[in-house]
This record gives sequence, structure tokens and C-alpha cells, in this order.
Amino acid sequence: MENKTTAIQITGERRENTMKKRIANTLSSARGLLKSESGDQMTGWLIVVLVVVVVGAVFMTLYQGSITSIWNSIVTKITSLLS
Repeated sequence: MENKTTAIQITGERRENTMKKRIANTLSSARGLLKSESGDQMTGWLIVVLVVVVVGAVFMTLYQGSITSIWNSIVTKITSLLS
């Protein structure tokens, strides 16, 4: 019974804290660091760069096949137009 309660709590938490909300919270925290005048701007910029790199890596991993096929079709189209 305890595991069921825990699973229900986790599911409820995931519904309340969607990935969009988590990313928005992280970016707002980073924005706060960027506006800070206490010398934490560099830390804020590093967090922003890290978030961009991680999101880009996840995007590239998930959609690598699609990106490759689109790129190959573009190259084929250009090659056929030039010849």
C-alpha cells in the first residue's frame, strides 16, 4: 500500500511540475543571477550555456535520423539542380 501512495504522489507531482514549468523555473533562476549585481553574472551565463547545450544535445539525439534525412534530401536537390 505504501508503494501505491508513493507512486500516486510522484504522478501527481509530475503532473503539477511539467517539463515546461521546470525549464521555465530554471531559466527564471538563471535570469535572476544574470540581473544580479553581486558578481554572479558569470555563473548565470554558464548556467544558460549549459542549459542550451543540454537541450541541443537531447534534441540532436532524439531527432538525428530526421535531421540526417532532411539534410541528405537538401543536398540531393541542390546537386540535381546544379547538374
